[in-house]
Amino acid sequence: MAKTLFDVKNDLVTIGASLAATKQDILAKASQPDASIDDIKALETKAANLQARFDILQKEHDQMEADQKAALDRNRGPVDNAGDPKAQVTAAKAALVRATIRGERVTDDVVAALGDGNGTGGDKILPTTMTTELLHEPFVRNPLRDVSTFTSVTNLEIPKITFELDDDDFIADTETANEIESTGDVVSFGRHKFKVFAPISETILAATDTNLVQTVDNALGSGLAAKEKKVSFATTPKAGEEHMSFYRTVDPIKVVDGPSKYIAIKKAIADLHEDYRENAKIVMTYADYLDIVELLSNGTTNLYNAQPEQILGKPVEFCDSAVDPVVGDFRYSHFNYDPQILYDRDKNVRTGVWDFVLTAWFDHQIKLKSAFRIAKKL
Repeated sequence: MAKTLFDVKNDLVTIGASLAATKQDILAKASQPDASIDDIKALETKAANLQARFDILQKEHDQMEADQKAALDRNRGPVDNAGDPKAQVTAAKAALVRATIRGERVTDDVVAALGDGNGTGGDKILPTTMTTELLHEPFVRNPLRDVSTFTSVTNLEIPKITFELDDDDFIADTETANEIESTGDVVSFGRHKFKVFAPISETILAATDTNLVQTVDNALGSGLAAKEKKVSFATTPKAGEEHMSFYRTVDPIKVVDGPSKYIAIKKAIADLHEDYRENAKIVMTYADYLDIVELLSNGTTNLYNAQPEQILGKPVEFCDSAVDPVVGDFRYSHFNYDPQILYDRDKNVRTGVWDFVLTAWFDHQIKLKSAFRIAKKL
C-alpha cells in the first residue's frame, strides 16, 4: 500500500528519534575510558545508516509536500506575486528556463525581474541574479568555497601582495620575495571554458516554478563546484589547466614529507612563514584524518570526539580529492568567474530529456605558492 504524506511524517519522527538516541549513545560510550573502539564504531555505523534513511525520507517528504501544495495552488488558480519580490524572481527564473528549453525569446519582464547588468537585453547572457546565486549553496560541495577567495570580474588583475612599505626589503619571507621576483607581482586571470548540463524532463518543466528553479540551480551550482574541485586537486591536470592545481608538477608547490601524514602536516605548518602560518588551514581527506586519530589514540585515548583543530593545530576542511593534505593560507587561492555566462539548450534524442546548458569561463590562481605546502608521507 502506498504511503501517504502523513505516513512519511510519522516515519521521519520515528527514525529521527532513533538517530538522536544513537548519537547520545555514541557520546556516552565515548566518554567511558574502558569502552571498546569496535563498539563505538558499530554505533557510528548505525548512526550513519539511520542518517541515510532519514535523508531519503526527508527528500520524499519534501517532494510529496511540494506536489500537494502544487495541486492546491492549481485548484486555487494563479497567485499574485506582485507583493513578493522573492516569488517574482523565482517565477522569472522559471520562465527563463522554460523559454530557453522551448527556444522562445525571453520577455522584457523576465529580464527586468532578474537584472541585466550586461546591457544585452538578456538575449544570450545569464542575468545577474542567476549569475550571483549560482556561486553559492550548491548541492555538491566544494570545501574551498569556505576558505578560498571568489570573485566575478572580467579580465581581473590583482597584486600578489596587498600592501607596500617604503622599505624595498619589506618582505621578510625570502621564499616569497624570490617568487615575486621570478614571476612578477601581479596575477592575471584567464578565461577557461567549460559547460554544465542540467537535465530537465517534461515533468520537471511542467512542475511548479519553485521545483523547476531548485532543480536547475542545484544541477548548475553542483556542476560549478565539481569543476572547481576537479581542477584544484588534479594530479594530472589538462593542458592549459596545470596552474590551477595544488598538485601541479610545473613550478610546483613545496612538498614537506614525514614518516606519517600527521608528522608531515606538523612539519608543513612549521615550514610556512609566520605571515601565512597565522591564517593557515588544512584541506585533507577524511580517511587520512581518521588514520591520524587512530594513530594518536593508540588504543587507549579516545580522540574521535575532539575537534580536528585540537588534534592538528589548525582548522581542517575535508575533501576526498585532496589525496595529499594541502596546508596553507587559502586566501591566496583565488577563483574568478567571467560575468558573461551563456546558456543554451540541447536534447538527448535517446531519452527525450532536455538539457539546460550553462557555459562558463573561470580561472583558479594560486597567487603565492609560497603560502602553501603539500604534506606527504615518506
